[in-house]
Amino acid sequence: MATTSSSELIQRYLQDAIASERAFEAQLHSMGEQGDNPRIRELFLTHAGETKSQCDRLTSRLQVLGGRPSAAKGIMAHIFGSVPKAGQIGRAEEDKNTHNLIIAYAIEQSEVASYEALKVAAEEVGDIPTANLAEEIQREEQMTAQRIWNLIPANARISVERQTNRAWNKPRPGDVSGVTGSPM
Repeated sequence: MATTSSSELIQRYLQDAIASERAFEAQLHSMGEQGDNPRIRELFLTHAGETKSQCDRLTSRLQVLGGRPSAAKGIMAHIFGSVPKAGQIGRAEEDKNTHNLIIAYAIEQSEVASYEALKVAAEEVGDIPTANLAEEIQREEQMTAQRIWNLIPANARISVERQTNRAWNKPRPGDVSGVTGSPM
């Protein structure tokens, strides 16, 4: 079995994280241009900026360790990052907000898990600055996931109501869609 240095191992983890963040940033920009809810569009575009910042911080850390982002990993992440959007083919326009929220939530949770793995790996090899960075970004991803989660129920209801021509009512308790008194 080949031996990998601690630095090489952490560089690979960082390259993976950078590739994933870059692919998701592109998806967020695309999601921010879709749907008819300005609050959701703003959430996606704001998080695209946060994602770019995360990518920049990860790249800086990788460079400190003597590495550079992997073009091949970036291409693969972009290709595989497009797969969830294929599920929107044939979906009603009214479903796009909810579907985009579901995709974004799933990606955020995947990132939370990935940053946990990076943090643990970095701690195991004694790379505390990388572990701290991973934990910091992980917290940001958790907060974003929660914001996204809070929008899903109301948007799913609105999608159903629009597609079944049911009258749209005031938000139900717990809904934080950002809409009061009119369809999104």
